[in-house]
Amino acid sequence: MAKARTQFICQNCGTVHARWVGKCEGCNQWNTIVEEDPMGGIGGGPGRTPKKGRPVALTTLSGEIEDAPRIMTGISELDRATGGGFVRGSAVLIGGDPGIGKSTVLMQAAAALSRQGHRIIYVSGEEAVAQVRLRAQRLGAADTDVLLAAETNVEDILATLGEGKRPDLAIIDSIQTLWSDTADSAPGTVTQVRTGVQAMIRFAKQTGAAIVLVGHVTKDGQIAGPRVVEHMVDAVLYFEGDRGHHYRILRTVKNRFGPTDEIGVFEMSDKGLREVTNPSELFLGERNSKSPGAAVFAGMEGTRPVLVEVQALVAPTSLGTPRRAVVGWDSARLSMILAVLEAHCGVRLGQHDVYLNIAGGYRISEPAADLAVASALVSSLAGLALPSDCVYFGEVSLSGAIRPVAHTAQRLKEAEKLGFSQAVLPAASADLPKGNGMSWTEMESLPDLVARIAGSKGALKQADNDD
Repeated sequence: MAKARTQFICQNCGTVHARWVGKCEGCNQWNTIVEEDPMGGIGGGPGRTPKKGRPVALTTLSGEIEDAPRIMTGISELDRATGGGFVRGSAVLIGGDPGIGKSTVLMQAAAALSRQGHRIIYVSGEEAVAQVRLRAQRLGAADTDVLLAAETNVEDILATLGEGKRPDLAIIDSIQTLWSDTADSAPGTVTQVRTGVQAMIRFAKQTGAAIVLVGHVTKDGQIAGPRVVEHMVDAVLYFEGDRGHHYRILRTVKNRFGPTDEIGVFEMSDKGLREVTNPSELFLGERNSKSPGAAVFAGMEGTRPVLVEVQALVAPTSLGTPRRAVVGWDSARLSMILAVLEAHCGVRLGQHDVYLNIAGGYRISEPAADLAVASALVSSLAGLALPSDCVYFGEVSLSGAIRPVAHTAQRLKEAEKLGFSQAVLPAASADLPKGNGMSWTEMESLPDLVARIAGSKGALKQADNDD
């Protein structure tokens, strides 16, 4: 019988190496290679002959479609992020920075579901039962029937979950603390994490209980462990936020039972996380409408329109190389907008420092923010405040053309609801609303926008001279 070869697996990215090396070739991290048994917890080991397979029944795509049964928590922002509540028999992975609020929101959800009569089990592998009880008292959840346990062994957790009535929701905090007897490696390693997640998913599919797994994140903000874990679960949610701001965003990046790129917005307080039903008011609450370099961007997060202020500061530099500082946006995207402004619009920014900030610590990943960023930059350079009742959205190409974006009607509807009466948007935009109380200006190219802002400045100077 051939001897099973051991493998050397990176604990950061999961890359398999034939021998031990100091630096991983997959993620360029040092001292992350650990020797592991390739058959740890998988299969029956070498020498075992596989049993003969059996044919499975085939069916067609047509047929009755049943909606996935869900468990709604009553926390609207959490239900929105999960696509309408937790699906029975599903596995959800939640990641985020330490102290961002993962355990807090899950405790609030567990208490809300327990009050509805659901059987909830909370298993903590990082905190003792007394610590979990202290958090529950602070959140006002100590009077509920949530069942607690402090355990890290996978087999013991599965035995506990399978005893008595099936739980409606089980929370495992966190997957990096789980270990199994079938895997010969330390807790937190790739093999242990993969084995523990497989066991939890198998339990969820067999019993119909919803499983929520909490995952640690790396310094880059990605969930620690092998990326295969994110492929195994049914939904992946990230908790985002800045320690300097009181808001938190629960962002959906994968959901087999609902839309992706959906967000839920919360506000951190001494009583836990509070829902923010209108995040646009949160991000525009401290806005100064008379300051140059500020433009309001009408963005989309999944199915939700969000209005946020884009702030730019363009100042002469005393350095040989001008500074480019970005907070909340892609720095490469800013470099592209600056190049287009200089090449096609004649806006010289080579001798100026450029600072760009998204108000409220919000982060934008949508290309539709190009037009708002360009407007804020030109406004700051010209020293002229943009109209306070105007929103901007549109994608800028390398040729200077302004390309249409999706969900125009939803963006304009949200802007009108918040008191905005004007909009600057791409020409030939689809699904423009009819009978809307807003007026909009369609732009075909970025030079037209620069000319519009410069023309308004000239008109203002002419009015001052007439006076």
